[in-house]
Amino acid sequence: MSHIPLDEILKLPLEERLDLVERIWDSIAADQAALPLSEEHRRELDRRLDEPDPGPSVPWEELQKRLREQG
Repeated sequence: MSHIPLDEILKLPLEERLDLVERIWDSIAADQAALPLSEEHRRELDRRLDEPDPGPSVPWEELQKRLREQG
Protein backbone atom coordinates (compact mmCIF):
# COMPACT_ATOMS: atom_id res chain seq x y z
CA MET A 1 0.00 0.00 0.00
CA SER A 2 1.35 3.40 -0.90
CA HIS A 3 1.36 5.96 1.87
CA ILE A 4 0.28 9.54 1.28
CA PRO A 5 0.77 11.78 4.31
CA LEU A 6 -2.48 13.20 5.67
CA ASP A 7 -1.12 16.74 5.57
CA GLU A 8 -0.67 16.36 1.80
CA ILE A 9 -4.26 15.16 1.40
CA LEU A 10 -5.53 18.08 3.47
CA LYS A 11 -3.78 20.51 1.11
CA LEU A 12 -5.94 19.31 -1.78
CA PRO A 13 -8.82 21.56 -2.85
CA LEU A 14 -12.18 20.65 -1.32
CA GLU A 15 -13.53 19.23 -4.57
CA GLU A 16 -10.56 16.86 -4.90
CA ARG A 17 -10.89 15.75 -1.26
CA LEU A 18 -14.61 15.07 -1.78
CA ASP A 19 -13.79 13.05 -4.88
CA LEU A 20 -11.18 11.09 -2.95
CA VAL A 21 -13.63 10.34 -0.14
CA GLU A 22 -16.26 9.23 -2.66
CA ARG A 23 -13.81 6.92 -4.40
CA ILE A 24 -12.67 5.43 -1.09
CA TRP A 25 -16.28 4.94 0.05
CA ASP A 26 -17.21 3.30 -3.26
CA SER A 27 -14.28 0.89 -2.91
CA ILE A 28 -15.45 -0.04 0.61
CA ALA A 29 -19.04 -0.50 -0.53
CA ALA A 30 -17.88 -2.77 -3.37
CA ASP A 31 -16.22 -5.06 -0.82
CA GLN A 32 -19.07 -5.32 1.70
CA ALA A 33 -18.66 -9.06 2.18
CA ALA A 34 -15.27 -8.42 3.78
CA LEU A 35 -16.98 -6.50 6.58
CA PRO A 36 -19.38 -8.87 8.33
CA LEU A 37 -22.07 -7.32 10.51
CA SER A 38 -22.43 -8.25 14.13
CA GLU A 39 -25.84 -9.50 15.17
CA GLU A 40 -26.36 -6.28 17.13
CA HIS A 41 -25.67 -4.15 14.05
CA ARG A 42 -27.90 -6.34 11.91
CA ARG A 43 -30.79 -5.90 14.39
CA GLU A 44 -30.26 -2.12 14.42
CA LEU A 45 -30.32 -1.96 10.63
CA ASP A 46 -33.49 -4.05 10.56
CA ARG A 47 -35.06 -1.75 13.16
CA ARG A 48 -34.22 1.33 11.09
CA LEU A 49 -35.61 -0.26 7.94
CA ASP A 50 -38.87 -0.90 9.79
CA GLU A 51 -39.21 2.78 10.78
CA PRO A 52 -41.59 5.00 8.81
CA ASP A 53 -40.13 6.84 5.82
CA PRO A 54 -38.67 10.15 7.12
CA GLY A 55 -39.75 11.94 3.95
CA PRO A 56 -37.90 13.27 0.94
CA SER A 57 -34.13 13.13 0.89
CA VAL A 58 -31.52 15.00 -1.10
CA PRO A 59 -30.04 13.14 -4.08
CA TRP A 60 -26.27 12.56 -3.85
CA GLU A 61 -25.60 14.79 -6.85
CA GLU A 62 -27.48 17.69 -5.23
CA LEU A 63 -25.59 17.23 -1.96
CA GLN A 64 -22.27 17.23 -3.81
CA LYS A 65 -23.27 20.42 -5.63
CA ARG A 66 -24.21 22.14 -2.35
CA LEU A 67 -20.94 21.10 -0.69
CA ARG A 68 -18.88 22.33 -3.61
CA GLU A 69 -20.69 25.68 -3.59
CA GLN A 70 -19.80 26.10 0.11
CA GLY A 71 -16.09 25.42 -0.49
